[in-house]
Amino acid sequence: MTGTHGSRAEDDPPGSPDGNGDRGDAAAEPGVARRGPTWVILAVVAAALLVCCCSAVLGLALSWSAGLFGPR
Repeated sequence: MTGTHGSRAEDDPPGSPDGNGDRGDAAAEPGVARRGPTWVILAVVAAALLVCCCSAVLGLALSWSAGLFGPR
């Protein structure tokens, strides 16, 4: 039987797979499962910043060597 809002989680016993009961090792440490993707995202952002900064420095160096920053 479902609750007034149609949610089965409220009506299930605590140990059932669909309820909020014990789900085994996966629910024991919820932060561990999210650490991997977080570090991957941070690594991608750091790599993107590194590429952008290096390309900006190279562009400025090429412009300077071509004389684009000299007096007109």
